[in-house]
Amino acid sequence: MEIIDWVGFLMPYEQAVNELKLKFSNLASDFKKQAQHSPIEHVDGRVKRVASILEKAHRKNIDYAHIAEKIEDIAGIRIICKFVEDIDKVVEMLHIRDGIDLTITQERDYITNTKPSGYRSYHILITYPLITTSGPFRVAAEIQIRTMSMDFWATIEHSIKYKYSGNLPDDLQTRLKNAAEASFQLDKEMGYIRGEIVEAQRVVQQRNDLVDQILRKVEKLHFMVKFDKANELNRQFMEIYEEGNLEKLQGFNQQLSLMAKLYNVQHS
Repeated sequence: MEIIDWVGFLMPYEQAVNELKLKFSNLASDFKKQAQHSPIEHVDGRVKRVASILEKAHRKNIDYAHIAEKIEDIAGIRIICKFVEDIDKVVEMLHIRDGIDLTITQERDYITNTKPSGYRSYHILITYPLITTSGPFRVAAEIQIRTMSMDFWATIEHSIKYKYSGNLPDDLQTRLKNAAEASFQLDKEMGYIRGEIVEAQRVVQQRNDLVDQILRKVEKLHFMVKFDKANELNRQFMEIYEEGNLEKLQGFNQQLSLMAKLYNVQHS
């Protein structure tokens, strides 16, 4: 058997995972900065452990010399969504990037075509271009897109399958499948009230952004006005904040902006 330099072999996969995680995390941040609902809740990634690669190669009768060609999920990215409806949006976003900074090679819809075990997820196989010290290199990677509920179930099922080496007792398989169905029903219920949830999150985000803006302006004015006036501004802010009225917070924020402008004019 050929001896593989696993550290060198896995290095491009680790680079690809780090870059892809950053790309998708930045996308999620962009949505939130624009006060829009992000279809991406969070992003995770991993490079398969050597033991897992060897086990898969043995199970699928893959010669070690062809591991890089035949095993397409050595690099794995997991995109977690709040709602089932968000999965379609993430898939659409990936299609837009196809041919630009990644290439889609295959798609597997295990949400519409649920696995017999109850497993649900949307898988997209890609190749990702890297520039390494050895030159250009294309890395195969798998992107899994699923809801938080699906991810919880999949994580538990993976652990149990590992414990039983894939040979789960019949009663345990039945319980897991029932749990998968219950999990999917939860996703469906959350989908029905999705509008309410998204709006509530938007209001909370807007309120948090306003508070950040106000505190920065109060801090700036603290160095521009008399100490007692700065204390009065802090007192007013706390009263409005505790009242929880978003319109009053917006009005107070505008008032602070006017104060800063007036003070600058008077002292210019």
